[in-house]
Amino acid sequence: MHPITSPIFFASALDFAFKQATPEGKMTIGALVLVSFFSWTVIISKARQLYRAKKAGKQFFAAYRETRDPMELARRGDEFDGAPAYELYYTGAEELEYQLKNNPVQVVRVRPLGTDRGSGMTDLLARQITTKISPSSFDSVRVALERAASGQAMALEKGMIVLSTAVAGGPFIGLLGTVWGVMETFSGIAKAASASITAMAPGVAGALIATVVGLFVAIPAMFAYNFMVTSIRAITQELDGFASEYATALEHKYVDNRPLSEEIRDALQGRPLSHLEASPAQPAPLGSPDDMPAETVPA
Repeated sequence: MHPITSPIFFASALDFAFKQATPEGKMTIGALVLVSFFSWTVIISKARQLYRAKKAGKQFFAAYRETRDPMELARRGDEFDGAPAYELYYTGAEELEYQLKNNPVQVVRVRPLGTDRGSGMTDLLARQITTKISPSSFDSVRVALERAASGQAMALEKGMIVLSTAVAGGPFIGLLGTVWGVMETFSGIAKAASASITAMAPGVAGALIATVVGLFVAIPAMFAYNFMVTSIRAITQELDGFASEYATALEHKYVDNRPLSEEIRDALQGRPLSHLEASPAQPAPLGSPDDMPAETVPA
């Protein structure tokens, strides 16, 4: 291996350049190291969060697709920690249970069973009572789902500003240190009245290391930012789609969407069966036409 391309040469070059850097350049490098620390902290924590969200999300969707009732997972107590879709699901389930408990609508379904000749009943009716909520109460569930979706999207995007700052600001901070170092180098050359390459090389090397460190900060942050933004966008779109699907399933199952005419019909059909029995014949009241004397027509 050529000595110029060996890793030892690069390490010694960086060490030499750092030693030749001015105090301002070293301060710039220190700021870049601090930015890099925060950047890598976000990269590691966000990578773990996205991995857990994808893995738990797949498990949750698989379990949800196997149910017939959209509230089954919540009532069974199943948990899928780390899945944004599950957090949205649980928020909607909590709000729906609250509305079912505090603002219920009793839906009575009546259907004929047949005729009982022995008891004199001409028709037997079966009544089925289902607890649902009104469309106005379901608006609260929709609002809760939208709030949960926004909260999960913000949680996924939390910390991304650090990566974008590292990508955009790292090279410029390094460039500031480089320009400052070159300015100091040329100022020293002018004062020494010597323009040889030997006098210039150490100062220029010490100035350029700030740009190198800035690129070391920005390049990993750029790749991580692009990958994570794409992953977050995919999870967010999946979350929005599930919110619409979940809201539709809840509405079909637990919302009373009957038209007014059907509500009136069901209310009439749901009267007590005793009202349907024939009432015994009552004597005609006094003063009825049957008891009134016939009018005498004069001859």
